[in-house]
Amino acid sequence: MPTEVSSSGNMFLYLLAIFLPPVSVFIKRGCAADFWINICLFILGWIPGVIHAWWIISKYERPKVA
Repeated sequence: MPTEVSSSGNMFLYLLAIFLPPVSVFIKRGCAADFWINICLFILGWIPGVIHAWWIISKYERPKVA
């Protein structure tokens, strides 16, 4: 778990994850497996998609660079 306080960019992603979880995961991780997992969770239900998106945002400090 990160020990630092979230940046303002992460706060924007947390807010975006409430409405469109896959978009916030895509911004944070790119078109990786996390994005596709979040799409499946979002299709199954809104709450699993949001929880997964928040977990991804809090787990990874910086966006993954290809």
